[in-house]
Amino acid sequence: MGGKIKTAIIGAGIGSQHLDAYRRLAERYVVTHVCDIDRERAAAIVGDDATIRLDESFETLLANDDVDLIDICLPPHLHFETVMAALQHQKHVICEKPLVNSLRDADALARQANSSGRKLFPVFQYRYGPGVAQLQALMAAGLAGKPLVASIETHWNRQEDYYAIDWRGTWAGEQGGAVLGHAIHNHDLLCAVFGPVKRLSAFADTRVNNIEVEDCASISFQMENGALASSSITLGASDDTTRLRFCFENLTAESGSVPYAPAEGIWTFSARGGVTQDQVDQCLAGVGTVKSGYVGLFDAIADELSPDASPATETTPRAINMDDGRRSLELVSAIYHAVRTATVVELPLLENSALYDGWSI
Repeated sequence: MGGKIKTAIIGAGIGSQHLDAYRRLAERYVVTHVCDIDRERAAAIVGDDATIRLDESFETLLANDDVDLIDICLPPHLHFETVMAALQHQKHVICEKPLVNSLRDADALARQANSSGRKLFPVFQYRYGPGVAQLQALMAAGLAGKPLVASIETHWNRQEDYYAIDWRGTWAGEQGGAVLGHAIHNHDLLCAVFGPVKRLSAFADTRVNNIEVEDCASISFQMENGALASSSITLGASDDTTRLRFCFENLTAESGSVPYAPAEGIWTFSARGGVTQDQVDQCLAGVGTVKSGYVGLFDAIADELSPDASPATETTPRAINMDDGRRSLELVSAIYHAVRTATVVELPLLENSALYDGWSI
């Protein structure tokens, strides 16, 4: 794809943050349309930018040959049909989390993307930022050593006003609770650092709000490389805090407490074992400026779609792909199955899995 990527945003809620990121990458993207059933909301995020159209329906956009990429920012229960339609109309697609609500649907979208010759990019913007880039540089330099244990805290505050939107807090609309809608990014980041999960056990409950889905959970993971990890989740904290701590043979890495952009906070990296702090500090000094959050994600996607881009390396961010998206949904499926059956669940989940067709009640 040559020139700027002509992009249409579908949904002006979280789409407002996407639009801001595209505007910060004006040399790579041009947003041509923002589409929302609430025209006033769409107009509010566009402002006085007369180059962005508001008056076209999703169906009209699908037939518009001038649109290269469609960015889906709709409620989760609408993702499958809109992503499938966009792929069938030869559009590249970005889709907010959760991509879909079953492994079967994820596999169907992957087949359609391959058949259409188009790319489908799930959204996991937590991977992009200086903290994660520094950790990746230390790992690539061989300074971290064997991964040992990790802990994740997703301790946020969600009260009645958050659930005033009718689809939230329901299995039909939101497709899940805190495991799916809040901790999913941190679990993706765990796997990006420590690799795939081999088995897990989990407990979950609804203890904070009067909703259908869970708002508290505790999960234990064993990774394929033998490392262990734990995840503590609640929507009943007094504030919004995200904290990640990774312990390696020669290094301990700990994030700050920035809730929605942990890679952008101040991380600490402490040497132990056979590595000195001087070695760690020298490696960190060589890590340049990186793009964060949605800007980092969309920049990596532009690289993926550009015929002239250099391939990603161990120390440069790559775009999130369908394998990442499926792994995230596989993890959600396994967690809900472990909660409901009180068993240790082995991964990967194949087509004969009890939750291959979906985890919703």
